[in-house]
Amino acid sequence: MRRGLVLVALIAAGEGVFLLPFVLARVFRPTLLDAFGITNLELGTAFSLYGVVAMAAYFAGGPLADRFSARRLMALALLTTGLGGIVLVDFPPPRTMNLLWAFWGMTTVLLFWAAMIRAAREWGGQSAQGRAYGFLDGGRGLLAALVATVSVAVFASLLPGEASAASPEERAAAFRGVIRVFTGITLGSAAFVWLVVPDSQPGADTDGRPKLSLEGVRAACRMPVVWLQAVIIICAYTGYKATDDFSLLSRDALGFNDVQASGIGTLAFWIRAAAAIAAGFLGDRIDASRVIVWGFVILIGGCLLIASGVLVPGPAWMLIATIVTASVGIYALRGVYFALLAEGAVPLAYTGSAAGLVSVLGFTPDVFMGPLMGVLLDNSPGLPGHQHVFAAVAGFGAIGLLAALAFRRVTRTARARGRAPAS
Repeated sequence: MRRGLVLVALIAAGEGVFLLPFVLARVFRPTLLDAFGITNLELGTAFSLYGVVAMAAYFAGGPLADRFSARRLMALALLTTGLGGIVLVDFPPPRTMNLLWAFWGMTTVLLFWAAMIRAAREWGGQSAQGRAYGFLDGGRGLLAALVATVSVAVFASLLPGEASAASPEERAAAFRGVIRVFTGITLGSAAFVWLVVPDSQPGADTDGRPKLSLEGVRAACRMPVVWLQAVIIICAYTGYKATDDFSLLSRDALGFNDVQASGIGTLAFWIRAAAAIAAGFLGDRIDASRVIVWGFVILIGGCLLIASGVLVPGPAWMLIATIVTASVGIYALRGVYFALLAEGAVPLAYTGSAAGLVSVLGFTPDVFMGPLMGVLLDNSPGLPGHQHVFAAVAGFGAIGLLAALAFRRVTRTARARGRAPAS
């Protein structure tokens, strides 16, 4: 029972901390742009500043996670992130938005990310790494789907009538209600983590006091599998960032209103839950790296279909089915790419440091993907801009596929020689 509650708390924390910085825009991107009076590029700039701060925070957060209590780090991260929602509800100008997203880059990464990855690896033990990360990301997807579904319903209920007939002021007022819901969930997750997650110290010096060290970072830098894993995460995360475009794509390509477009964004979250959990079980049976190879193949196929433009004009179900297909590949990758830490034989004691290192590189799409999408969408309005976005994602997918194949070759060769593949 306690073990199950800890997993639920990790899931709640893992999604709750990103509701305000990312999920809000992913589900309500058209509404957010209109309510804040900003362009895709201005929103992308805020995301980019988040990414810049996060790069340094990933690096520093690894040693923190190897030395300090996950419970305290995660609870503090959720509390400070939730307080940012109080600022967001007033629809701040672009400059304040930039500062807010940069602040979130610190709270969600420095204090949170590596601590969560280490806690999940410890929860999975020796035989359930795929399931640990699959349940974590799938559970996060399920929670995000529930939150997104409820928030779309809240948004629709706060409108005086049909979304298509609502005035900009009415849509903005309804959107404020959604921001308040997201803020409340984030703060509630902080309390849940504090009450449920054990207050254990992962490492200490001889005096019993936590001690920071770069030993784990240096060791991780010497592991070829860590660098290959970083490339895999870069390419997979680029696909994940492109899911921000699904709701706007459905509006531009299919003529959906704000509520219908938000529903498409919500659909991707439901797919995430199923795909990540299924990938986790498969990863424990056939190796996470093999699941990643097939995930990239599916991702590339779905993105190329969208990029080709053959789906529009045409029946709406064809484009929606392609979005579903691409989402399966994207979320299968997310479900298991951190399970490569165990498959690559990275020592448990260095999990936080290795996770921090691969995250510094792997999550660089937080820096470049927002502005890139903004430029592509704003310079080629309508369907062409979306085609350019998904063509770029397909290119990253091809690079990720090659890296996954190389990872499998390195680990197989190392096992054949009777040594750890990380060395």
